[in-house]
Amino acid sequence: NMGNAESNAYQNHLSRFLPEEQSDIDGVFDTLSGSRGSAGAKSGKATKKTAYMREPLPEQMTVRLCNGMKSIDLTGKSSGLSEQIAKEQFVIFMSNLLKGNADEKITIIMRMISKTEGPVKGKQIQEFTEDLIMSVVHVLSYRKELKGWNLENTRDSASGVKALASQLLSELKLADGTKPVGPQLMETNFDQSVIEDWVYRVPQISVFLSVVIRQGLHVLHSLPDQTKDIVNLVPGCKGIKGRGLVSLFDIPSIIYINSHLPAELQHKWQLLFSSRLHGESFSQLCGHIVNKGPCIVILKDLDGYIFGGFASHSWEVKPQFQGDNRCFLFSVFPSLAVYTYTGYNDHYMYLNHGQQTMPNGLGMGGQHGYFGLWIDSDYGKGHSKAKPRCTTYNSPQLSAKEDFTLDAMEVWAVGDLPESAGTKGKKSILDIDPEAQALLEMAGKSRQSEGLREPIEEDDDDD
Repeated sequence: NMGNAESNAYQNHLSRFLPEEQSDIDGVFDTLSGSRGSAGAKSGKATKKTAYMREPLPEQMTVRLCNGMKSIDLTGKSSGLSEQIAKEQFVIFMSNLLKGNADEKITIIMRMISKTEGPVKGKQIQEFTEDLIMSVVHVLSYRKELKGWNLENTRDSASGVKALASQLLSELKLADGTKPVGPQLMETNFDQSVIEDWVYRVPQISVFLSVVIRQGLHVLHSLPDQTKDIVNLVPGCKGIKGRGLVSLFDIPSIIYINSHLPAELQHKWQLLFSSRLHGESFSQLCGHIVNKGPCIVILKDLDGYIFGGFASHSWEVKPQFQGDNRCFLFSVFPSLAVYTYTGYNDHYMYLNHGQQTMPNGLGMGGQHGYFGLWIDSDYGKGHSKAKPRCTTYNSPQLSAKEDFTLDAMEVWAVGDLPESAGTKGKKSILDIDPEAQALLEMAGKSRQSEGLREPIEEDDDDD
């Protein structure tokens, strides 16, 4: 029932897929359009297709995908009127979105944003982006691809979806280079070339579309993929399972922050410290995070603001600044953003404890007494000073008030843990640094404390 001879364009699109990919696509199309139960025979293809796709994908996204498929103009056929999606439309849609360049993606994305031709409003782009992010969270959860994270052990994703959408939308630039914001953004008209530029500059849009199609329609999802991004979209999660803890992170913020980490650290996060599990004590904090490789620190103040920083090196207790220019600060709530180093100074990260002459606490960016992020060793107090911006990271004030009270804090090791501080015949950092050793003992941990983490590691391997 596909009508006349297949066009050259169609053949060209088909040829982008490997033979096994082609049969995968055929199978998905047949499943979507084939008769599914007796209702299928009576009601025609369109309804069954939507009914089938609704499970792994939210309905709004199903409708957008169908609009995208229907918008593909097959020369010589009346386009846009047919309720049914032709095989050619399906294949060209897959080819453009999974294998195409920004130029090929853009017309389909425009139709997914709005069914009607012409410019689209900021508000429509926002709704599309929120649907897209929500669908990614939904489908990864549905397919059990969250790698140990889940909707129960993370913060509610709804505010995270909105925050990530706003963050991606903040990259929309009009032809003259201006970036409309706030209510003005919602009412601004954006034409196809501006959106094309945005999709080109904001890789998340293409990656998210790819996830929604591959995992949502279960097409090409198991075949090795040209794009690495999807593999480490969500890092594996270790150390939270079975501990009744809800992380300060939500799934959208995990995806966003992870994408800013150095590539070799994006595959795994492991919980080292949680004030809710390990108690509110600075020596406990130090005991759990010293010498554990690169880490993410995240905290929540009593006003509900959530923010933190990425430390590119193992934390060490010493009166000097440490780290390098890969460190950054970030905000998760009320807005999601990452603030990277400016080149102004090298005050990346600082951790000190039990010293008379230097400030004691954990800090990132800025300077003593004026950090972009500071947790005092008198645990529970902190500050985020930035008048108007933190010198090291160009970050604004991250907490609700400049001097804040800490509500909760977590530290996650990212990437693989260093071969446990020197057990491989090298001298342990604890041998070299008696202060760190004293600290561990104060914290009630013996020298074997590194070994305490191994069992958690294994508990999680069945995720």
